[in-house]
Amino acid sequence: MDRLFVNGTVSAAVSGEGPPLLLFHSLLSDRASFDAVVPDLAASFRTIVPELPGFGRSHAVEGGLAAIADRMADAVHDAAGGVPAVVLGNGYGGFVALQMAIRHPAVVSKLILADAGAAFSEPGREAFRTMAKVSREKGLAAITDVAMRRLFAVEFQAQHPALMQDRREAFLRTDPDVFRAACDALASLDLRADLAGMTVPTRVVVGEFDEATPPPMSYELAAALPRASLRIIPGCAHVPQLQSPKLFLDTIGDFLSLKQTASA
Repeated sequence: MDRLFVNGTVSAAVSGEGPPLLLFHSLLSDRASFDAVVPDLAASFRTIVPELPGFGRSHAVEGGLAAIADRMADAVHDAAGGVPAVVLGNGYGGFVALQMAIRHPAVVSKLILADAGAAFSEPGREAFRTMAKVSREKGLAAITDVAMRRLFAVEFQAQHPALMQDRREAFLRTDPDVFRAACDALASLDLRADLAGMTVPTRVVVGEFDEATPPPMSYELAAALPRASLRIIPGCAHVPQLQSPKLFLDTIGDFLSLKQTASA
């Protein structure tokens, strides 16, 4: 069931009953990237999958990643009925979730950061600058192949043509201005100085073959967070919940105390 939160500015799909759990999608995908794991999560949680600001029916905000994090803090508070919620962010959604937890720690009870980090290396920053530049000059279609390689290994793409067609279409529905603003924000982001003060329990997970946010970013993130545990998801890239739902659920199941997972 779709619901609107924060005075109609944030659209989200809601399912299940129980404590609130919010799932933040990546930049190169959309909320459908969680479809394969939502049924299992909804057996234990009231699972809320918002469209991040500027995606789908959610209103864009100005002011960079901090403003997006503030909007999503309001969305979490509203959707969770004022109680702290578990928040899971994948990729760009992980960066939003991390900054939200830094700026608004009271809204988060537990944090799962999947294929994210606190800052990119210089080559990582340059990749975002290049994607923004090319998309500005030639449109999103010109970087679709690059975007898909950042999400999935080449072998996986070849083995799942229907899924890849769906993911390409989802990427091409992205608002180009929102995409470029996000690229600019990620190219300059550095949250490392804020990590030591975080007290929320955190599970950091990363796909073994993630090229968009390589595993060293997760190693650094987990080492800097006072209450973090790290798990590597073998054989996966940037969106493990879509590439291997069972492995993804197994990797976070103990942290969430799920009633059941795809392996049950």
